[in-house]
Amino acid sequence: MDLRLALHHLAAKHNLAPADAKRLLQLAQLEVPPQGHLPKLAFGVAIAAAALGGLGIVIWVAANWDSLGRTGRFVLLESFVVVMCVGALLRPAARAALSLLAFLAIGGLFAYFGQTYQTGADAWQLFALWAVLSLPLCLAVRSDVLWAPWALVTMTAISLWVHAHTGNSWRIGSPELGAHLLAWAMALALTFALSPLLQQHTGAGPWALRAALILAIMIVVAPALMGLFSRDIAPQYWLGLAALAGAAACFSSPKLFDVFGLSAVGLALDILLVSGVAHLVFDGSSGDHIGALLLVGLFAAGLLAATVSVIMRLARNHETTGVTA
Repeated sequence: MDLRLALHHLAAKHNLAPADAKRLLQLAQLEVPPQGHLPKLAFGVAIAAAALGGLGIVIWVAANWDSLGRTGRFVLLESFVVVMCVGALLRPAARAALSLLAFLAIGGLFAYFGQTYQTGADAWQLFALWAVLSLPLCLAVRSDVLWAPWALVTMTAISLWVHAHTGNSWRIGSPELGAHLLAWAMALALTFALSPLLQQHTGAGPWALRAALILAIMIVVAPALMGLFSRDIAPQYWLGLAALAGAAACFSSPKLFDVFGLSAVGLALDILLVSGVAHLVFDGSSGDHIGALLLVGLFAAGLLAATVSVIMRLARNHETTGVTA
C-alpha cells in the first residue's frame, strides 16, 4: 500500500483540518530521503563508475591501437596506474574506487604487454602475475571492492593452470589427478585466506569470501562431475565429494559459519550426490528410464529438503549461541 495515500485516507477518515493533515505528513517524514541508504548508494555508484572507467581505458587503448605508438601505450597505461594509486593514497574517501581503477589498469597493462612482446607465456602466468603484483594494493586498501575481483583473477589463473597442465584437454583420469588436487588445494586455501580467520590481516569481508568460495566450488565440481561420467569413475569424483564435505564442516563451525557459504557448498554436494545416484540408477535401469527418472527425482527432492533443514537448524543454533554469548 502507498504510504502517502494511506495517510490521506487516515486524515479524511478523522476529518483532520488542513494544518493537522499537513502535520501528519510531516511526522511521516515522506519528503526526507532515507539516511541509511544514501552513503551505500553513493559508494555503489562510485564503484560502478570505477569499474566502467577502468574497462573504458582498456577499450580506448584497443580502439586507438594504430594511432598510439608502443611507447605511448605503455606510458598511458603505466601513468594511469600511478595516478590512480597516488589518488587513492591522497583521497581516503575515494580510495576504494580509485584503487579498483588501478587494479583494472594493471590487468590492461599486462594484457598489452603479452600482446606486444609475444613472450610465449601461458595465459595463466599473466593472470598469476596480475594477482601477485596487485596483492600489495589489496592489502593496503583492505576492501572487498578489491578483494572480490582479485579472487576472480586468482581463481582464473588457477583454472588456466589446470588446463595447461592437463595436456590442454578436458579428459579426466588418474594422470590428471595431481594437477586437480593441487588446484583444489590452492583454491580452497585462497578461500580460507579471505575468511574471517585472517580478516584482521587482510581486511576482506563477506563479499570477497563468497566470490572466492563460488569460484572454488566451480573448480572442484567441474572435474568431479566429469570424472563421474568417465568410462570408469575417476578418483576426482570421490575426492571432490571429500573436499566439499570438508568445506561444509568448516563453514558449519562457529568461527566460519556463513549461511550463504554453507548453502553454496551444500548445493554443490547435492549436485554431485544426485549425479552419482543418477549414474548408478540409469546404468542398472534395464530400459525402465521413467522409473529411474522418478527415483532420481525423489532422491534429489529428499536430499535438498534434508540439506535445507540442516542449514536452517545450524543457523538457528548459531543465532542462539551468538545471543547467549
